[in-house]
Amino acid sequence: MGLFGNQFSNVVEWQEQRNDIMFWKWNNDEIKKGSKLIIRPGQDAIFMYNGKVEGIFRDPGSFDIESQIIPFLSTLKGIKFGFNSGVRAEVLFINTKEFTLRWGTKNPINIQAPGLPGGMPIGAFGTFSCKISDYDTFIERIAGIKKQFLVDEVKERVTSTLNPLLMKWITKEGKDMFNLQANAIDIGNGIKEDLDMEIIKLGITITAFNIESFNYPETVKRMQEKVASQSMVGDMGRYTQMAMVDSMSKNGNAGGTANNMAGMANTMAGMQMGMMMGQQMVNSMQAPMNNMQQSMSGVNFQGQQMNGQAPNQMPNQQMPNQQMQQAAPQEGGVAPKFCPNCGTKTEGAKFCSNCGTKLI
Repeated sequence: MGLFGNQFSNVVEWQEQRNDIMFWKWNNDEIKKGSKLIIRPGQDAIFMYNGKVEGIFRDPGSFDIESQIIPFLSTLKGIKFGFNSGVRAEVLFINTKEFTLRWGTKNPINIQAPGLPGGMPIGAFGTFSCKISDYDTFIERIAGIKKQFLVDEVKERVTSTLNPLLMKWITKEGKDMFNLQANAIDIGNGIKEDLDMEIIKLGITITAFNIESFNYPETVKRMQEKVASQSMVGDMGRYTQMAMVDSMSKNGNAGGTANNMAGMANTMAGMQMGMMMGQQMVNSMQAPMNNMQQSMSGVNFQGQQMNGQAPNQMPNQQMPNQQMQQAAPQEGGVAPKFCPNCGTKTEGAKFCSNCGTKLI
C-alpha cells in the first residue's frame, strides 16, 4: 500500500484497566478501512448497527475488520469501504468474568421470634457473585443507553431488594433464631433464587449468594457467650486450651516470645486460682451437709438411749432364735441344753441343777 494507505485506519479494542466495569462501548463510531479488532481473553465484542446487534465475536485475537469481521455481519456483510469513508457502527465490549461483591444490611431487620413481641433486630453480611448472561436483554435494558456499566450498580439493585428477602428466608429456613448460621446455606440458596429472578430482567444472573455471618444485638451476644462459657465448665481441658490460645493471641503482637510466655503464665495462674476457688466453694457446701448428717445421727443416738436401748438396737429386742430353741423343752425324751427357766446349762439332766425345773 502507498504512504497514505492506512492513514484512516484505527484499532477497535478495549484496553481494560479497571476490574469493576461490566461493559464498555467503543467511543469512535466510524470504523475506517484497514481497521483491526482486538479481543482480549475475558472479553466478547458485539457489533451494532442502527441499534441492532450485527454479530457477536467471542474468540480472543487480532482480526482485520474488512476481511474477517464484515463478512459475518448481518446487514453490513456486503458493504465496501471507501478511501475516505468508513462504516458507522458501534462496538460493545462485554466483560465475561464473574464478579464477586460484598453485601451487608444497612440497618437491622426485625425478625419475628417467640417471646419477643417486637421481633429481634438482626443484621447480616456476606458476598454474592454475578455475570452478564443474556446479551440481547442486557443491551436492551442497559448497554443501549450507557457508555459503560459498573458492577456497583448491580450491587445497589441487590441491596435495595435484600431486606424483604432476608425476612422471608430467615422465617422460612431459620430453625433456631439464636443460631441462624446453622441454616445459612439454605437461607442463602433461597435468597439467590429470588434475586436471580429479579436481576435476570437486566440480562444479568446471580451465580452465588453467601451469608458469612448474622449480627445480633449486644444483649443476645452476651447471652450466647455466657451459654458457651457454661458449656465448658465441665470440660476443663477444653477451657485450658481456649484460655491459652486467647492469651497467646492477645500477647502475640506485643513483645514476642517473652510476652507470650508471661501471658501464658498469668493465664495458668489465673486458672489455678479459679480452680482453687471452685474447690473451696464445693468444700464450703459439703461442710454444712456433713454437719447436718452428724446432727441427725446424734438425735437418733440420743433417742435410742432415752428408750433404754443400745444404739442401733431394735425396741423389745429378745434372745436370738437359736438360743430360744435350745432352751425350750424338747419332745421325745431328750433334755434341752439350757434350762428354760433360769438358763443354766443342763448337761443332759432331767431336772435343772439350779432351780429344779423339770426338763423332760
